[in-house]
Amino acid sequence: MTEHRIIQAKPFLKWAGGKTQLLPTLDCFLPKVFPTQQNATYIEPFVGGGAMLFYMLRTYSNIKRAVVNDINPHLITTYKVIRDLPGELIELLEDTQHDFYKIESIDGQRDFFLGIRNKFNQSALTPVEEAAHMIFLNRTCFNGLYRENSKGQFNVPFGRYARPTICDKRLLLMDSELLKRVEILQGDFAQTARYAGGYTLIYLDPPYRPLDATSNFNTYVKEAFDDKEQTRLKEFFCVMHEDGNHVMLSNSDGKTHNGDDFLDNLYQGFHIERVSAKRSINSNPQKRNAITELLIYNYNDIKAKPNQ
Repeated sequence: MTEHRIIQAKPFLKWAGGKTQLLPTLDCFLPKVFPTQQNATYIEPFVGGGAMLFYMLRTYSNIKRAVVNDINPHLITTYKVIRDLPGELIELLEDTQHDFYKIESIDGQRDFFLGIRNKFNQSALTPVEEAAHMIFLNRTCFNGLYRENSKGQFNVPFGRYARPTICDKRLLLMDSELLKRVEILQGDFAQTARYAGGYTLIYLDPPYRPLDATSNFNTYVKEAFDDKEQTRLKEFFCVMHEDGNHVMLSNSDGKTHNGDDFLDNLYQGFHIERVSAKRSINSNPQKRNAITELLIYNYNDIKAKPNQ
């Protein structure tokens, strides 16, 4: 694997809550000792779009074992197909892109999109078909969102893009090469606990606790991530802490936004920082402004003081 290819690997999906813009800040808040730990294990129980995963793997060669997990089965199938069957995926995406580009009218493109969406939700697909449909829908749906209804069906409408890049062959091949170093799991976040061992860094990026009723975007999957789940996650955080692992967690900053100190109280006793983040996915472009988020960690020394 060449250094150039490592540097270029990045997320293959647009994902709500993605961490691309926060990566320099997150890097500053990594444990000071992390870069010096040989044979480090890195775990992400909520991998999502994978911005932090790709960054960590291309930046830190001391990571000898990486484990990622997500509850979304479509997302995990896509990760596995990109890792294991990139050639077949690229071939199907190229065919899909060719067929989509041939359609001249917006109405025709919308019908094509809805046809793929129906197959994605209702048909028995091969893993390669499922991954190709997932990527197509992400590149052509409104604002690049992933959202499910209560039945677990993808329900984001058509996005009306002129010529979206549906098949990014170069990116998929680079990501495939990097993902060959990764163990990929699907299911509840707690199952990742058994993979911690030796020096382990765990980064938790769960569905954020809503700041208010209008920002309640927890519907990546049909299962709600409510306050009961947030509390269960904190218990997982504590168990990983007690086992001697380094743990870092991102979440919303309710206290700054509206005085809601639920998370501040929940993680009392751990380090809590407020970092500036920009929301890149919002139906209203005027609301894609900088806000603060919580960054919570269980170690004393960080790599560097971030410039914010």
